[in-house]
Amino acid sequence: MSALLDLPGMPELVRDWGRDLVVEAARRATELERRRLLAGEAAAADWAAAVARALDDMVRPTLQPVINASGVIIHTNLGRAPLSAGALAELERVGRGYSNLEYDLDEGARGSRHVHAERLLCDITGAEAALVANNNAAAVLLVLMGLAQGREVVISRGQLVEIGGGFRIPEVMAQSGARLVEVGTTNRTYVEDYMRASTPDTALFMYVHRSNFSLSGFVHEPGLPELAEAAHQVGARFYADVGSGALRDTAAFGLAHEPTVVECLAAGADVVSFSGDKLLGGPQAGLVVGREASVGLLRRHPLMRALRVGKLTLAALQATLLEYRSGREAGNLPVWRMIAAEPAGLRERAEEWRQALGRGEVREGRSAVGGGSLPGETLPTFVWALPAERPQELARRLRESAPPVIARVEEEALILDPRTVLPGEEDHLLAAVRAVLADAG
Repeated sequence: MSALLDLPGMPELVRDWGRDLVVEAARRATELERRRLLAGEAAAADWAAAVARALDDMVRPTLQPVINASGVIIHTNLGRAPLSAGALAELERVGRGYSNLEYDLDEGARGSRHVHAERLLCDITGAEAALVANNNAAAVLLVLMGLAQGREVVISRGQLVEIGGGFRIPEVMAQSGARLVEVGTTNRTYVEDYMRASTPDTALFMYVHRSNFSLSGFVHEPGLPELAEAAHQVGARFYADVGSGALRDTAAFGLAHEPTVVECLAAGADVVSFSGDKLLGGPQAGLVVGREASVGLLRRHPLMRALRVGKLTLAALQATLLEYRSGREAGNLPVWRMIAAEPAGLRERAEEWRQALGRGEVREGRSAVGGGSLPGETLPTFVWALPAERPQELARRLRESAPPVIARVEEEALILDPRTVLPGEEDHLLAAVRAVLADAG
């Protein structure tokens, strides 16, 4: 190692990065070089360059921005909802110094972090109380533990779903200590099924919105008002987990109707939980709204401290909710701007891309809402299609661009959908595609 550190270019690396870090990088580069030689590849021509590449890999953040040209609006693998300009400004404003996270400025004493989102959530949804956990899976666990631990939760077999990452409702219920009571069948459940299954030990009637798949054909399930009334008749609470967190009517955009938080509360739900980074358009969070008698128990539950969010999440969430409070969400939240984008405008952008590079063609296509929202629902779009012998190879090379570009492959062509490409990203997108096409000949 001492000899390697004396090779040309290495003293400069030690000067810039320090001996310890360069030694670690040199060890990694040495191991990589051994594997290359054993594979029959030629030896590295520039040792200092190999170590510099190892250094770059060690100090470069793995979490980085990407350009989403896939057409999936709420792309879970790409971080779900992009934040609004207002939310980003609040992150900088609150994150740069101290804040009144848990400090009551009027009293000059300790306060509650829940207040920063609770008032807005109550104003927007009509709930009596609200709190914020770190994601909706956490919110579900908190509700089940806080309101049904050791007691029964009645739920339709058609709603015992699994969502991304292997999150299964029956397993979460078992972890919470609540006892699962299945009623009905996969495709048909009636309110009488809930009533017959209830006992004095029943804590909740639970409704879970099937956010990532749909049932059609010979199906039936009771409406939210029916379930709420039935739960209250037997002395239980009604809990609705609606996941996507829609505060606007998706049917207004030509999509299927997604149950809104306001509808669930108006139907009589005692507690409603949903995500902050799906159709709400904010940061990752699990939001719980409902009656004070129920939400208050959750706020005081010991698990709440383990699931609470920090100042940056609250700053971005508050800014997002303020857009709804002021009626500006349609124009200011990226998720709703993308959902509302007109096909004519998307066609114009795709044509501009095609003309800029003089390659490919503009085709009709479909964009997906994604993120476990509106399963099977798509929006009409126009895409820039680049037919190629190996489109998957072009997609791979685009992922290696700086910043990476995420496209999709359809019908032997690389597809780039302008619906999900944000303002200010088009120049980087075109430069990346131009470079990849040049390399590919």
